[in-house]
Amino acid sequence: MSDRRRSLWRHRDFRLLWAGQTVSELGSQVSVLAVPLVAIDTLHAGTFGVGLLTSLATVPFLIVGLPAGAWVDRWPKRPVLLAADALRAITLATIPLAWWLSALTMGQLYAVTLISGTLTVFFDVAYRSYLPVLVERDELVDGNGKLAATMAGAQVGGPAVGGSLVAAVGAAPAVLADALSFVVSCGSLLAVRVAEPRPERRPRQRGGLRGEIGEGLHFVWREPRIRSVAASTATSNLFSTMGLAVLLVFLRRDLHVGPARIGLLMAVGGTGGLLGAVIAGPLARRLGLGRAILWAMAFGGIGQLGYPLATARTATALVIASGFVLSAGAIAFNINQLSLRQALCPFALQGRMNASVRFMVWGTMPVGGFAGGVLGAWIGLRPTLWVAGAGALTAFLWIAFSPLPGVRTMPSSEDDAALAWAGQVASAAPSSAL
Repeated sequence: MSDRRRSLWRHRDFRLLWAGQTVSELGSQVSVLAVPLVAIDTLHAGTFGVGLLTSLATVPFLIVGLPAGAWVDRWPKRPVLLAADALRAITLATIPLAWWLSALTMGQLYAVTLISGTLTVFFDVAYRSYLPVLVERDELVDGNGKLAATMAGAQVGGPAVGGSLVAAVGAAPAVLADALSFVVSCGSLLAVRVAEPRPERRPRQRGGLRGEIGEGLHFVWREPRIRSVAASTATSNLFSTMGLAVLLVFLRRDLHVGPARIGLLMAVGGTGGLLGAVIAGPLARRLGLGRAILWAMAFGGIGQLGYPLATARTATALVIASGFVLSAGAIAFNINQLSLRQALCPFALQGRMNASVRFMVWGTMPVGGFAGGVLGAWIGLRPTLWVAGAGALTAFLWIAFSPLPGVRTMPSSEDDAALAWAGQVASAAPSSAL
C-alpha cells in the first residue's frame, strides 16, 4: 500500500487504464479535426451545417445524461466502459467505409456523431466513477493529474497527427484512426485485474428512476462548492463551443489555412495543457485548492480572445497563444475540481453526481454549437468569435462569489463525503418548531 501511495507508476491496473486512455484520447483528437473537415471539404457543408454537427456531439448529455448516471450507479463500471468503447469503434468505422463506397452523406455524419456522443455519455460517467475503484482517496489528485496530462498530450499530438493524416489520405479515412484507438482502449480495460465492488443494493427510491436521478441532482445543487464549479464550467463550455463551431470554418475559408497547418497550430497550442497538468498540484498547495480552481478558470477564459484577432498574417501566433492559454487553464482547473468532486461525494452517489454535473456542464454545449452556427451565418464568423470570447471571460464569476475560494485542502476521508451528504439530507428535512 505504501508503494502505491508513493507513486501510481507502480500501480499495474492504473497504468493499464492510463495507457488505454492515452491511445483513445489521441484518436479522439484526430476525429475532433477530421470529422468537421469531412463536412467542410468533402461534403461542402455550410456554416450552419458544421455548427449543427458540433451541437449533435453533445446533445446526448441533455437527453440521456441524467438517467445514465442512475443506471451506471446500478451497474458494474468496467462492462459499461468496454461496451461503450467497442460500439464507438464500430460506429466511427462506418465513416471511412461509406466514403470508400461513395455513399457518405451529411445525414450519416449527423447520425454517427449523435450515436457516438450517446456512447460517450455512458463511458464518461462510468469512467469518472471508476477511478475511485482503482486508487485510494489520497491518490485521486495524482491519478486525475496523470489522466489529464494524457489528455493534454493528446491535444498536442492529436491535431498534428490528424492534420497530417487528413493531408495524406483525406479526412474520411483519417477517422479510422479514432475507431482503432477505441479497440486499444477495450484491450487495456480487459486486462485490468482489480475486483470492482458490487453496486450497493439500495432501497427503491420513491418515483423509481426519477427519484434516483433527483437524488444526484439534489446532491450537486445543495453542495455549494460543486454547484459553483458546475455553473462556471457550464458557462465556459457554452461560449467555448460557440467559438469552436465556427473556428475551423473561419481558419479554413476566411484565413485559407490548410488542414496540416491547422493541426500543427492546434498541436502547439495544446502544449499549454501539459503545463496545466504539471502545475495543478503545486498551484493547489500554494494558493489553496479553491483559489487554484478559481484562477485556473479565470486564466483559461482569456484564451479565446486571440481567435477573433487573427488575420492571415497573425494566425500562427494568435491561434497558438490562444490554444496555449485555454488548454493550460482548462487542464489545471479540471484536475483540481474533479478531484474535489470525487472526494466530496459518497461512492454510492458517484455515478449520479458525475452525470448531474455532466448534464449541467455539457448540456450547454449543444446550445453553444447551435448558437455558433446560427450567429456565424447571421453576423459573420469573426463577430461570433468575439461574442464567444467575451462570454467565456465571465465564467470564473460563479466561483468567485461562492464558498469555494475558502477551501484550502482536499477532504481527507470517506467520512467527510458521507457528512457532506448527511448534512444535505438534514438541511432538507423540515425543522421542528421551537
